[in-house]
Amino acid sequence: MLQATQLSKRFGDHPALDALTLSIAPGEVFCLLGPNGAGKTTTINLFLGFLAPTQGLARVDGQDVAADPDAARARLSYLPEQVALYPHLSGLENLRFFAGVSGAATDAPTLRQCLADAGLQRDAFDRRVSGYSKGMRQKVAVALALLRASKALLLDEPTSGLDPQASREFAGLIGRLRERGLAVLMATHDLIHVKDVATRIGIMKAGRLVTEFAAADVSHEQLQQAYLDQIGGAA
Repeated sequence: MLQATQLSKRFGDHPALDALTLSIAPGEVFCLLGPNGAGKTTTINLFLGFLAPTQGLARVDGQDVAADPDAARARLSYLPEQVALYPHLSGLENLRFFAGVSGAATDAPTLRQCLADAGLQRDAFDRRVSGYSKGMRQKVAVALALLRASKALLLDEPTSGLDPQASREFAGLIGRLRERGLAVLMATHDLIHVKDVATRIGIMKAGRLVTEFAAADVSHEQLQQAYLDQIGGAA
């Protein structure tokens, strides 16, 4: 569903991403770990078509992102670190607005069901987003992904700033999306919670994917040691 083949991006002489090759199937959650500047966000921006690759290919459900970015974006949803919603509108009103922009259904029963499926408490549907926590804002964004029947979801540092309870809820939500068959690519430097979310984990350093493994094959302690071995204590 998500595929990178020798995907590279240079800014002048700086290799922000260097020959990345990976494949994420439906129902997989691939977490890219690494410090700031490792190439995680560059990878996501290349899949979104926000950047043009220097070489290589990014594909979404077989669509070449550089050749037809609109077709690729139609198959995926994006959850940035800070979800931008209209604060004076309710969660339901925000979802209706963005659904209309994307051409998805806007009838109230469907919208409310998607918000419920995303884990937003029902008493928050009609409250202004200005009073929402980060986790609640994320659930509105995930509801839009469900409404659009996206095949892939890109996440950039989604657990940053979440409290432990919100992090647990987020992990459960991603698990439900995986069960629905979405392919998920998540960029993070959160060593604590990544095993609760991922099916596969890759460690990036200086624009390169230096190692990858199944999340089930390592303990939290082994994951931390693998990260330190590859990154050398970089933060």
